[in-house]
Amino acid sequence: MSRKLLVLFLIMMMLASSIMAQDAVTRSGARPDTPTYGVRGAYAVGARDLVIEGETSLDITVWYPALNPNHLAEAITYPFVIKWEGFPEGATSTVSGHALADAAFDLSAAPYPLVILSPGFSSGGTAYAWLAEHLASYGFVVIAPEHHEMYTQALDWFWRAMIARPQDILTVFEYVDEQTTAGGVLEGVIDPQTVAVIGHSYGGYTTLAAAGAPINMESMAALCESARAAADPAAWLCDPVLPHVAEMAALAGLDAAPEGDWPVWADPRVDAIVPMAGDAYQFDPAGLAEIDIPVLAMGGTLDTGTPYHWGTQRTYEHVSSDRKAQVGFENAEHMIFGSTCDVLPFYTEVGFGSGCIDQVWDMARAHDLINHFTTAFLLAELKGDTDAAAALSPDSAAFPGVSYTAQGY
Repeated sequence: MSRKLLVLFLIMMMLASSIMAQDAVTRSGARPDTPTYGVRGAYAVGARDLVIEGETSLDITVWYPALNPNHLAEAITYPFVIKWEGFPEGATSTVSGHALADAAFDLSAAPYPLVILSPGFSSGGTAYAWLAEHLASYGFVVIAPEHHEMYTQALDWFWRAMIARPQDILTVFEYVDEQTTAGGVLEGVIDPQTVAVIGHSYGGYTTLAAAGAPINMESMAALCESARAAADPAAWLCDPVLPHVAEMAALAGLDAAPEGDWPVWADPRVDAIVPMAGDAYQFDPAGLAEIDIPVLAMGGTLDTGTPYHWGTQRTYEHVSSDRKAQVGFENAEHMIFGSTCDVLPFYTEVGFGSGCIDQVWDMARAHDLINHFTTAFLLAELKGDTDAAAALSPDSAAFPGVSYTAQGY
């Protein structure tokens, strides 16, 4: 082959490779540096809103593998319920996502493992649609309850949420049990015996409670006293809770606040948990040690909302799980796990831009990594995927800006 023909051949090959790469990015929506399980999965994704009727109704959003026979673009606008002081009850904004509204279930590989997603305090499940959609594309059904709470300057819903949230998870379990029976809306869709609970911030606390850890207000009070003595900035987290212990007991239906461990509100079917910047200071070390199922704890090392040493690190150190992993996003803040400003514009509209950005991390890159770790973990633990488990080994989980520790992988 002449040199001229060889050069022409090489140019053609480069162009073809470039076109193929661009097509792959277009189809997957992935950046070139996206890790394996950060690339969107093979299933089309559906989303629908449902209501769990009861004495107090509980709204839920469900994401699931869906049929898309006409190859429609997966584009959706979700409502984002504004649970902030100063906004009318029921006020909403929007979140944009990539799913098909009310699409038919894809039952080709059903029933699918269930992932219950508990959002951050006074937020909602649609703020985490980016993660829920991703998991659904890998063959999980994700249900996010709309916890009843409100952000106020006094944080007077903070202590209520500590009692109500784990009970909301039990309500979801009851609903799934009802609706997966013959004639139910989720019949044949969900395997109610294969379950993970994931959540951000107070949703991370909810995962720990759902896994069987009992809260302990005496332990929390001692931790808070030490924190104040050491001028630990994390001590602010104590103020919205400790003055309300008696009210918490009453809300829980108890005659008085227990000495030591409180009752556990958990379902034994929880097989794995993923607390993301999850609050763990409400539990003493012995209470966290009650958790022996697989745990993936993730957080930002400079988090001021749930400081790393009160959340992610405390969780990893004290759970007694044979398989556990800790992911630290170096120098990241609390909202690295939230939606980006372009898909959740409400935050910038009200001047809360810090709620949808990180000062250090590119949010898209962070979300790719969060998707990767979460998906690999859930595939490994709920589906027995050995390749996904191998991706959690320390050698395979080395990424710039990420500190990673694991046991059992």
